[in-house]
Amino acid sequence: MRKHFQIAYPIKRATRKFNVQHFRPRDFRPGFNQRFRVLFFQLAVVLLVLSGLPEPAYAHLTNTGFGPFYDGLAHLFLSPADLMHVIALALLAGLRGPYCGRVILFVLPPAWLAGIFFGSLLAAQATIPMAATALITFTLGVLVAVNRPFPPAVVGGIVVIVGLFDGARNGIDLSHVASNFLVTAGIVCALFIFVSLFTGQVTKIRAFWAQVSVRVAGSWIAAAGLFMLGWATRGIN
Repeated sequence: MRKHFQIAYPIKRATRKFNVQHFRPRDFRPGFNQRFRVLFFQLAVVLLVLSGLPEPAYAHLTNTGFGPFYDGLAHLFLSPADLMHVIALALLAGLRGPYCGRVILFVLPPAWLAGIFFGSLLAAQATIPMAATALITFTLGVLVAVNRPFPPAVVGGIVVIVGLFDGARNGIDLSHVASNFLVTAGIVCALFIFVSLFTGQVTKIRAFWAQVSVRVAGSWIAAAGLFMLGWATRGIN
């Protein structure tokens, strides 16, 4: 027994000497999650810019083959302009903290729904110019890039305006679609899920360099809005 203790004690002492943190994988070191989030945001914005530049037209309902609800669920992710607006709002609210993140989560879907309702009523008389969509895209990108300390009321007002505008555009497109109630339900559900996941990741960003990267993503959105504005106004003169 004494001999066994003499053999085991140096081993136990040697294992105690090394901390488990020295053998922690690189992927779980502090700061890796923030780098991954920032890289994900930048890749998402780049893909949106590349997909939106060639044809900055209004997105029409895409038939997925799974029914009207799933058509509405996929509509947000197949509409570059709408998705860029939602991402810009999520970045803007996420940089302001968790409270503004909750504001956009519970304000944007109802505002979008109200916009769809009014857009479907005015579909025969109203048309929204593409330049207005491009101007809102540019404005949202600039607001994210400057990163001003807006109060929650201002952020909520911006969310309401953009939600009503984009919802009206969707309502005009959905006025000629059958089963538009299920399509609208799918759009609102997609908005709520995407905003909750995306904004929650942005609010966890604390490092200064990570916040700068998010602001750079906002500048890319602003650049996409400028390209869309030039594309929309090319035939005016």
